[in-house]
Amino acid sequence: MASDPERLNPDEFQLIERYFARGCEDPRVVLGIGDDAAVVDAIGAMAIATDTLVSGVHFPDGLEGDSVGHRALAVNLSDLAAMGAEPRWCTLALTLPGVDHRWLEAFARGFFALAETHGVDLVGGDTTRGPLTVTVHLIGDVDREHMLTRGGGHAGDDVYVTGSLGDGAAGLALVAQAQAGTSAAHEALRTRFLKPTPRVEAGLALRTLASSAIDVSDGLLADVGHLCRASGCAAAIDLERLPISAEARALFPPATVEAWALSGGDDYELCFTAPPAHREAIRQSLSGSGTAARRIGRLTAGDGVQCRRRGKPVSPPSGAGYSHFGDGLGDPKAPRRGAAQRAGRDSE
Repeated sequence: MASDPERLNPDEFQLIERYFARGCEDPRVVLGIGDDAAVVDAIGAMAIATDTLVSGVHFPDGLEGDSVGHRALAVNLSDLAAMGAEPRWCTLALTLPGVDHRWLEAFARGFFALAETHGVDLVGGDTTRGPLTVTVHLIGDVDREHMLTRGGGHAGDDVYVTGSLGDGAAGLALVAQAQAGTSAAHEALRTRFLKPTPRVEAGLALRTLASSAIDVSDGLLADVGHLCRASGCAAAIDLERLPISAEARALFPPATVEAWALSGGDDYELCFTAPPAHREAIRQSLSGSGTAARRIGRLTAGDGVQCRRRGKPVSPPSGAGYSHFGDGLGDPKAPRRGAAQRAGRDSE
């Protein structure tokens, strides 16, 4: 992790050593933190993802450091999960408005707890002063013959989603409105937003079974749309099959949670497709990964995403998912959704 002496005061030179320089036992890391660049011994194909989180845009201002640290890495892990890749190394660029040691300790704690869970080593990055912004660059191994992409689906394939949908938006609503409920449902939903679970193990389990995949970051309808365009297909989604958690159903009206399940985003579940012949193998493989998945529809010939209820076409709730720049690219007047904007989006 490099530092620029013209941008950091002497106290800040110690931040890297104090919070981010950690031992690395991976023999493929030739040179890690402490030099001008990291050097890794890359073998074969690599999957590479980058996400930037900006305070007040991708997470609420004033969010605790452990949640920001966790989210910054989780959104990248989710991208690699959708590729069926195994994460290895990352770099971190951290822009800080000032030095708050309590916040930095919490940030490092949240970041490294998730990194250790998935065997990720921090090998470099940058630290500077400015509005709170976190950029993580994640690198992982991918099997060239069995990597997942958005473009492998075919008409007739089943459409699946892991976990539950709408929890991220529900959790953001609770956080942004400072709802102080202490029930298990309140806590579960807040955690789903603050510390999402990237489905890395599920992505690895699906490498030889799924035909295409994407992570649900911008909202199910938007992300299924991305997958359909890449695969040259349409999709029919059965609303009664959407996996919605008991916690979301307990705290919010049915129409609200259904709308969030379709367009809320921030769930970081995997949406994937597979031939019907793979149904039992998918069930068994995901059981071993500890992640459940539900069939929610099918790819069809044509283009676009159609919602159905008990087999009959219906109009989806308004709002097709998050866009970084609203309805028009670069339009500063485009509406932005949510009290704290949407969190952790990946670019197209």
